Parts: sequence; structure tokens; C-alpha cells
Amino acid sequence: MSLKSSTKVETNVYEIEVSVDAAKFQEAVTKAYNRQKKNITVPGFRKGKAPKSIVERMYGKEVFYDEAIEIVYPEAVESAIKEAELDFIGTSDAEVVSVGDEGLELKLKVTVKPEVELGEYKGLKAVKKSTVVTDDDVKAELDRRLEQNSRMVTVEDRAVQDGDLTVIDFEGFVDGVAFEGGKGENYNLVIGSNQFIPGFESQIIGHNTGDEFDVNVTFPEDYAAELAGKDATFKIKLHEIKFKELPAADDDFAKDTSEFDTLDELKEDIKKKLAGRKEHDADHDFEHQLVEQVAKGIKAEIPDMMIENAIDENIKNMDYRLQMQGLTMDQYLKYTGMEIGAFRDGFREQAELQVRTDLALEKIVEAEGIAPTAEDIEAEYAKLAETYNMKVEDVKKAVSEENLKRDLAFTKAIDLIKETAVAEEEKPAKKTTRRKAAPKKKAAKEATEETAEAKVTDRKSTRLNSSHR
Repeated sequence: MSLKSSTKVETNVYEIEVSVDAAKFQEAVTKAYNRQKKNITVPGFRKGKAPKSIVERMYGKEVFYDEAIEIVYPEAVESAIKEAELDFIGTSDAEVVSVGDEGLELKLKVTVKPEVELGEYKGLKAVKKSTVVTDDDVKAELDRRLEQNSRMVTVEDRAVQDGDLTVIDFEGFVDGVAFEGGKGENYNLVIGSNQFIPGFESQIIGHNTGDEFDVNVTFPEDYAAELAGKDATFKIKLHEIKFKELPAADDDFAKDTSEFDTLDELKEDIKKKLAGRKEHDADHDFEHQLVEQVAKGIKAEIPDMMIENAIDENIKNMDYRLQMQGLTMDQYLKYTGMEIGAFRDGFREQAELQVRTDLALEKIVEAEGIAPTAEDIEAEYAKLAETYNMKVEDVKKAVSEENLKRDLAFTKAIDLIKETAVAEEEKPAKKTTRRKAAPKKKAAKEATEETAEAKVTDRKSTRLNSSHR
């Protein structure tokens, strides 16, 4: 197997010709025959027992060529690309030029990484968020803990109020006909949570346990097509009313929920932990701003294939997370009302930033001669083993040294950017009124941004699946 030629045909794309000699190709043909022979029937022979020469005489010697090409293709192409010294990211438009007793010749296009020209990456400026912990911050965290330790109390002597949890049966009708998905029994609905369409929850307020009544609403224009803009009536039966009872914020609460004896000690601990969290978040945000500046500052003609590959990876990661929540990608798309094309486009901007970030960091590593030491690598393996409660040997099997070295080099490059950067003081935020996004659009947007940003900024923790990148 060898490279016959390598020709640049367009920006970041080469056309290569690959040859596989007769002996190597015939070896692949024999492998293809051995894989298929158990399913081949030839008169005069038991099924699967006909010799290769007889099968070829009966069906033509080309009968095994397709599978033989599949067998030999990966190694042949990989060997040729290596010989051509191409930093490739993918192949396309594979074509069989010739195939036969003389061997195999292939022609295909290889997309390579672009040439990158770095912009500024030292002495950058970015805003460093305030890490001051206010009394309001402490109160908000204490309120959250009180909320966590609350209990639901059943109401017997009053009507529904905003904030109550109600248990209801409901069934929806449009033009007197029940519609699919519009029925529920013993459903827990918090009034004011906006789980249901506008106007639904407010009409439950004022009713008492045991009441049966109608709720009249109009579906939003951006709802599912079969219901969008239509008037509907929901028949409701109110089974139960509950309200949330919070514990008192006192020393007893501190003793019951923490290792501290007094509320003041608990508040001091909350303040300390919030300060650490704010410092971490501020540093993370500062880093993200700087890396984004560097990524956007490079000059490079980025192949579409790199962007599409990044989108594929982000969708794969999101699909895995959805499965952990018991959802499939199809279910998620149906819930958000999105087509797969529009869904992919939602990742595109962040995927491009992700690709530009990788290219920028690779170039900085090259320009600065950054190379993790053997001690760095062993220390990182040990840290991963401790983090995931695994043996170092098992971590080494799961995470290739090549990927680990790449991540460590990127981390050192980011540290260099931060060390030379200037932190500007955060200015007080102006109060603005933001229009509430439609739930389904908001969910899709947040999901794509969360997945993509995690890839851009999370350079300091090598994942156990990094060997599969």
C-alpha cells in the first residue's frame, strides 16, 4: 500500500491517489470470501463449502471486490495520508480508479487543518467579576436552605392562593372535543409556576377543595400547530390544596442541618463558601472572555467539515445527557418543536468558536514551545485516579497519553494567556427589562449553549472519554 500522488486542489483540501498492490488486495479478497462463504450456495457443494475459485467462476471474480475494498480501505488511506504528511480532519469523495488482479487504485479528497495566524494573546484585557459577598447573598443562600427543609401542609379551611400546590384532575376540549395530551389525573400543579399556558393557573385561585369548574384559555400562537391560537376549555376537579411551611431561621435550624450550634456560625460558613464559589466563577468567566478573544482573533479559513464535526460531537454529548435523564433525542426534538436541521444550526455559532479555540491554543502551544513534562503527565493521571476513585493503571487504559498531553498543553497555554492579562473592574449592572422567551425556544437555546460552552471553557479537567475524541 502506498501513496501515488498528493495534490492540493483547493484551500485545505488535497486529492490523493492510493495504490494497493496485487498481493495485499488478493489477501483482502480472500478475507471477504471467508466472511461470506457460509451464506453462498453453489450446485454440487454443501452450503458454505464451495471453493473461492468456483464461486468466482460462477458469479464473476468481482463478487468479493466490494467487501475487499472495505477491508483494505482504512489501512490504505491512513498509510497514504501519513506518507503525504497531511494533518487531516476527514476524507470525502472516495472513488475507485481501478480494481482487479493487478490490485486496487483509489482517489479521494482529504480535508486538512487550516493554516492559522495568531492575533494578540498576551496583555489582553477582560472584566473580572466582583467576588464580594453581600448580606443579600447570604440571605438568599439561607432562604434556599430553608426552602430545602420545608414541608408541605394540607389546607382545609381556605381557597387556593398564589404559590399553593394543588392536586387536580383536568381534561381539555377544543370545540367540545377532547384533544390528545390534554388530560391528567392527580396532577401536582404549583400555582404561579407557569407550567401551564397563560391564564390557566390564575383561574384556579379562589377555588376550594372538592370544587369542579371550567378554565377557559387560548393557546399561544407559537404552540403546537394543531392547537396554536385556538380557544380551549379545561374541566377541573380540585382534590387537594397544600402550602409550603418553612422552618424558622434560628439556632435550632443550624443545629439540625449543619455542624454548627448557632445561626451566626452557619451564616459565617455560608459567607465563606460563597466567597470561594464567587472567586471560582469569576476566574472561570475571566478565562472564558480571554480565550474567546484569542479564538476570535486568529486568521484562518476554517473548513466546514471541522464545524460539522464539532456540531456532531456536541449533539452526541447532549444525546448522552438526555439518556441519563430518561429521554431520547427524538423526544427532546418533539418537545421543543424543532426540526433536526434547525437544532443543528443552534449549535453552529458555538461550534465555530470551539473549533477556533482549539486551533488558537494549538498555535500558541507551537509558538511558545509548550510541552508537558513526564512529571506533569504522571501527576495528572494520579489526580484523575483520585477524582474518579480508580487505579492509575485503569485510568491510563481509559485516557491515552496523547490526549492527556494535549489537554495539559492547552491548560498551560491558557495559563499563559491569563498570567499576562489585565483584569478590569466590573461596572455595576444597569437594570433592564428582558422579554421572557417562549419556553420551547428557551429550552433549546439553553441546551445548545450549555453543551457548546462546556467544550470551549472546560480545559482543566480531562475526561475519561478523552481517548475517543
